[in-house]
Amino acid sequence: MAKIAKRVAKSREGIDPNKAYALSEAIKLLKDRSTVKFDETVEVAMNLGVDPRHADQMVRGVVNLPNGTGRTVRVAVFARNEKADEARAAGADIVGAEDLVEIVQKGEINFDRCIATPDMMPLVGRLGKVLGPRGMMPNPKVGTVTADIAGAVKASKGGAVEFRVEKAGIVHGGVGKVSFDVKALEENIRAFTDAVNKAKPTGAKGVYLKKVSVTSTMGPGLKVDLSTISAA
Repeated sequence: MAKIAKRVAKSREGIDPNKAYALSEAIKLLKDRSTVKFDETVEVAMNLGVDPRHADQMVRGVVNLPNGTGRTVRVAVFARNEKADEARAAGADIVGAEDLVEIVQKGEINFDRCIATPDMMPLVGRLGKVLGPRGMMPNPKVGTVTADIAGAVKASKGGAVEFRVEKAGIVHGGVGKVSFDVKALEENIRAFTDAVNKAKPTGAKGVYLKKVSVTSTMGPGLKVDLSTISAA
């Protein structure tokens, strides 16, 4: 049997793996057990009653977290002329057209989020094999293919988080940092779960939201009482 590290064992002390904690209590436990020297990311994971192998049960979307993510997001924009100028003015880190396509094709991906104007998609489409596996391909469903370049860049910089259900029916995403106060993390988690709830597909049958848990980068996973997430 693998030996559990002292730090991990200590972080799990007093945690009941079978208990569903109130949201605020779960967040406090994560914050109290953070002993590493960096600001851990807090993540939420949701088990959904969907089978993403069926097109009518796919769950995908984007949510703007009210208190941001706490991390610096590098944004690349595929645009020309005045739209390129708008992107730069809005704070985009990398802006280009054919030149940017060449850079990405070489495997130089020095950004976290990718946005494109609609007219650029025939060009950007060539990058499907590169950006697709990384989940970075621009898509109008999540607001990354848009004529409102300035709005999209500001949203990405300010705390926009994309989510997409995995094969096992799980959706997860980063919702802030351990250094955030409890209220800020509560608001972000509620915003994330609300967005996933609103993205419920037409083909979903039975119980849609089955389980929610929260964790930090190096911390324990905690089940959350669903009634405390939906509470106002």
